[in-house]
Amino acid sequence: MQIYNSLSRQIEKFEPLHAPEVLMYTCGPTVYNYATIGNFRTYTTADLFHRVLKANHFQVKYIMNITDVGHLTGDNLGDANTGEDRMEKAAQKESKTVWDIAKHYTDAFVRDYHSLNLEPPLEWTKATDYIAEQIELVKQLEEKGYTYKTDDGIYFDTSKFTS
Repeated sequence: MQIYNSLSRQIEKFEPLHAPEVLMYTCGPTVYNYATIGNFRTYTTADLFHRVLKANHFQVKYIMNITDVGHLTGDNLGDANTGEDRMEKAAQKESKTVWDIAKHYTDAFVRDYHSLNLEPPLEWTKATDYIAEQIELVKQLEEKGYTYKTDDGIYFDTSKFTS
């Protein structure tokens, strides 16, 4: 099986690290509002790839996250240091808690996902269930010199990443 590698910009033979198992991760929605058909483009594309892998006899372990914590409104502008927290903004607008917002829009997303006949991932993981692991990973990246710090946080330094 061959696929287009967007990093190398070439068609390459697909070779999983531990054939025939393929570990597949899709970044899921930030659950502060209903997902649009444009949002679902990501998930329909992932579904197609998931089905192709299975049709080629790979054993796919497919995981998707649900971002149920803050996401700043300025991040789409390339400036994550601006704007309001989308989860908090939705909670205020709907007079609900952030947890209620997360549950409501997660449930809606999953219903819509199934109504599009997409194959569900093996597991839906919530970002809030992995805060400790995320902090530990950031610490490890810092120790290895792969981060830089600003007044609002710690970021991965892509200039130090080599493929």
